[in-house]
Amino acid sequence: MRYGMKIALSFVASLMLLAAGCQTMDVAGQLGAAVGQATGTITPQQAESITKASSAVGKTFDAITPEQEYFIGRSVAATVLSKYNAYDLKEANWYLNELGQTLAVFSDRPETFGGYHFLIMDTEEINAFSAPGGLVLVSRGLIRCCPNEDALAAVLAHEIGHVEKQHGLRAIKSGRLTSALTILATESAKSFGGQELSQLTEAFEGSISDITSTMMNSGYARNLEFEADKAAVTIMQRAGYNPEGLIVMLEEMNKKLVPGRHDFAATHPTPEARISKVKDILGAQPVPMKEPPVRQQRFTTSAGKI
Repeated sequence: MRYGMKIALSFVASLMLLAAGCQTMDVAGQLGAAVGQATGTITPQQAESITKASSAVGKTFDAITPEQEYFIGRSVAATVLSKYNAYDLKEANWYLNELGQTLAVFSDRPETFGGYHFLIMDTEEINAFSAPGGLVLVSRGLIRCCPNEDALAAVLAHEIGHVEKQHGLRAIKSGRLTSALTILATESAKSFGGQELSQLTEAFEGSISDITSTMMNSGYARNLEFEADKAAVTIMQRAGYNPEGLIVMLEEMNKKLVPGRHDFAATHPTPEARISKVKDILGAQPVPMKEPPVRQQRFTTSAGKI
């Protein structure tokens, strides 16, 4: 490749990265293509390809509407439920929904386009998933790590925290962008043909697999899990639940997690690490909170059957 063309393509790449941190990558692509074409280092066809490609990458930074988020989340939840069956116990699912809906009201995002929905997965795995838009799935195995309603509230508040912070959508954007930039990096030295543009298009259409793969295989980044725990503490305090229920749940989980199994142990920071962070949030002397008897009674009646 000629030295001048390398400089032009490098300039395009730099502009694209700058634009990613600002407003749009469309302008970067247009500028880079114009410079390259003006200096004679790239052909008009290559300039057009760069403009199209940068415009496609820019779309990963477009705002996703609440309606789009809901339909993405619904597809994600359906994918999860293709692996884990829903638990067929109406009373238990009703109880989980009542508790979850109550907690969601006290989050920083009390309403979503399709509303919050909570469902029990019929599996002994210790796991839970929160799809974009407010669809939360919790396993029987995880519920059995909860000795009381405060602990179960901590599980749901943590998942609501993921929804509130839109962690699922972050998985879409980062996943698609990485794939797209990889294609751009390998193909920028030549004109984009039908195959390359097809690959680039596919990179932006993998939103559902991006989220499900993150949730079920790799897990969110540690800082996002800690962020969801912090949100859970806030939600529980606002709703009148003891935030130490999160510590209780994590301690019970730690006793039951099996190393090497594909569950919370594989996709989350260790319970010990999370407990340490939660204790830092609560401070050295958290205010003791007594659980009302009626709370334990309804937990035992509904969740005790799971």
